[in-house]
Amino acid sequence: MALNAIVVVPARDEEDQIARCLQALSEQTIGREAFATFVVLDGCTDATEAVARASAARLGLTVTFSLGPGQGAGAARRAGLDAAAAQLLGHGLRDGLIACTDADSRPAPDWLAAQLAHVRAGAQAVAGLVDLDPEESLSLPATVLLRRQRDAAARLRRVRSVDPEAAHHHFAGASIGVTAEVYRRVGGMAPLAALEDAAFAQRLAARGIPILRAADVRVRTSARSSGRAVRGLAVDLAVSRWLDERRYRARDFPLELLRARKGETSVAAVIPTKQCAQTIARVIAETVVPLHDAGLIDDLLIIDADSPDGTAEIARAAGARVIGQDDVLCEFGSALGKGDAMWRAVHATSTDIVCFLDGDTADPHPDHLRGLLGPLLVDPSVMLVKGAFDRPLRAGAATLPHEGGRVTELMARPLLNLHEPRLAGFAQPLAGEFSARRSLLEAVAFPAGYGVEIAVLIDALRGYELDALAECRLGSRQNRHQPLRDLGEMAYAVLAAVERRLAGRTSVAGGHYLRPWHDGEVVQVPVTERPPLRTLAPEIVPDPLAGELVP
Repeated sequence: MALNAIVVVPARDEEDQIARCLQALSEQTIGREAFATFVVLDGCTDATEAVARASAARLGLTVTFSLGPGQGAGAARRAGLDAAAAQLLGHGLRDGLIACTDADSRPAPDWLAAQLAHVRAGAQAVAGLVDLDPEESLSLPATVLLRRQRDAAARLRRVRSVDPEAAHHHFAGASIGVTAEVYRRVGGMAPLAALEDAAFAQRLAARGIPILRAADVRVRTSARSSGRAVRGLAVDLAVSRWLDERRYRARDFPLELLRARKGETSVAAVIPTKQCAQTIARVIAETVVPLHDAGLIDDLLIIDADSPDGTAEIARAAGARVIGQDDVLCEFGSALGKGDAMWRAVHATSTDIVCFLDGDTADPHPDHLRGLLGPLLVDPSVMLVKGAFDRPLRAGAATLPHEGGRVTELMARPLLNLHEPRLAGFAQPLAGEFSARRSLLEAVAFPAGYGVEIAVLIDALRGYELDALAECRLGSRQNRHQPLRDLGEMAYAVLAAVERRLAGRTSVAGGHYLRPWHDGEVVQVPVTERPPLRTLAPEIVPDPLAGELVP
């Protein structure tokens, strides 16, 4: 039988999955001689190639192996599809089928036969129905599956608003089929590391090529939440699972539970302050003291930015240990901002856990500290806990629900959704109230300014994975709100911190920020980053009892 189709399978470190994918391809009803398989090895560091070669030989499959560009599943898929199109068109097979699937997917036995039948009937692009592996799905919480069903129904409504005959909403790399001529005509797939399938659908639409979303073209794909692509199903499942398993409420952690779990773990509460004279005494008395009296807090450190309003004196009178931010790690010069102060505060403590609190809170409550501390004491696998609050905005006499946190909504959240979607589930990625284990805090760099919160969050994800991060609802929070124009500099610092963490971007220029409303005045926004503390020589040792730094 003549060659009718080529199947493209991008694979990156899939030694545990690739054999089952090839087994499913070997069972295609059109016969093994009617199609070829291109496996694109995308920078594999495991035994994927060896397993795939052995499986292909055992199954009698015609498999061509090639090396992908090492730039993600999207680029590998494009390389494979380009090669498949070149071979089919080189043999004059303009209507030859290019079909792609993923290494963690298993096409149904009639997968290719159904697609070829649709092509003979006039279809030029065919999207298959992608089901989760039923056995692996058993490990997913019911709420994750319900959320997936809800999202699928919404997507299907959108698809049917354009194509009323669509049998499903899927257009995913796990099952896309297109003729070689159409692939050539639309210019192939876009050179993207991820979401290349969505971009390809847009290219088809732009050329007026309809997508047949066929119910008889079926694939089962892994329900794992630790995929190889930076986006896609595995990321969606991971975030959905995190939303169920790693979001807490302060009331989940009563004092009795925390006392029982504390053991020998030491805890410091750290409050960076800058002109907080009006609020700091209540923050200490109402947030920290109840937990200190219960034996949960071993050290309370105020690190002050030389506040001229007497913040330091008030904090000392309230029982806190107070140091100036410029009096720690003096060899690095004066502290450049909040992040720099926090970095120095970690060095000035010696506890196993450090909890950062805001000093300008107008409505302090012990729940704030209990919620930050609880997940770390109860679950040793948690490394970092972000606080989350309802953030109303006071505008004169009016209070506007959910209108606070403007930099979060206009800068941080879009950046995370675009560049680090695994963190998109955090309600307040810029929350200054968070806690973490010392081992994590000493392993990450600290931006000197307002980029510190998002930077620590991103670096924690990359160092410890999503399941090690948590968020706790702490109630309502009313902080001082800054003028909109001042928030631009904060947003700039957040953007700079994220830019520095994007692939291939190791430096960020300047920190120059122009204020056109001040006749072109240029100010410096701190974008310097302090190195991980564990990389420093231990030249200064903190003495928490004396409240002084001794050599």
